[in-house]
Amino acid sequence: MSVDAPRKLEGEKAQRIIEAMRASVSKRGAAGSTFDHVAREAGVSRGLLHYYFGSKERLLVEVVRADCEVRIERIERQLSGATSVDQVVAALVTGLEEFIEDEQTGGATAVCELVSASRDSEEIRAELAQLYRRWREHLGDVLRQKESDGVLKLEAPPEVVASVLFALADGFGLQITADPDWDRAPSFALGVQTARHLLGG
Repeated sequence: MSVDAPRKLEGEKAQRIIEAMRASVSKRGAAGSTFDHVAREAGVSRGLLHYYFGSKERLLVEVVRADCEVRIERIERQLSGATSVDQVVAALVTGLEEFIEDEQTGGATAVCELVSASRDSEEIRAELAQLYRRWREHLGDVLRQKESDGVLKLEAPPEVVASVLFALADGFGLQITADPDWDRAPSFALGVQTARHLLGG
C-alpha cells in the first residue's frame, strides 16, 4: 500500500519544491540532496520543507509520484495515434529517448537514485512498487486496446508484454546513465526487433 500524502501545499510552491528536489537528486544523488539545497533552490525556507514533508524520504516519494504522472502522460500521448506495429514501436522508442535525455527532470538518473535509496526506506520502496505497477497497468491497458482494434497481436498477456518492454527501457536507461558515450545504436536496433516481436509485428 502506498504511503500517505503529505500536507497539501499551494500548487506552484509544491511544484517548485518537488522540481528542486528532482534536480538535486540528478545533480548530487539522493544521499547528497539535503533540505538546505532544496530549500535554497526552490526559494523557500528549510522549515517549510520540514513542516509539509517531514523528511527527505517523504519528499523523494513525491518526486517519484510526480515522475510517474509525467511518464504515464507521455506514454498515452505517444501511443494515442499509433495505427500500426511500427508506429507503436516508434512511439515507445521516442518515450525512452525522452525519458533518458530529459535534463529538466533528470528522468533516468533520478529513478536510478531512488531505486538505490529505496533499499533503506520502506516509504520509497512502497512508492516505487506502486509506480511500476501503475506503469505496467497503464501500458497494458493501451496495448490491450490496440490489440482489440486490430493494430497489435500480442505474444503474451498485455501486462506481461508491458513488463518486458519496461525492462528493456530501464535496462537501456541504466546503461546509458552509466556510460553516456556508449554506441547504443546496434543494441537499440535489436531492442526494437524484440519489441516488434512481442507486439506481433
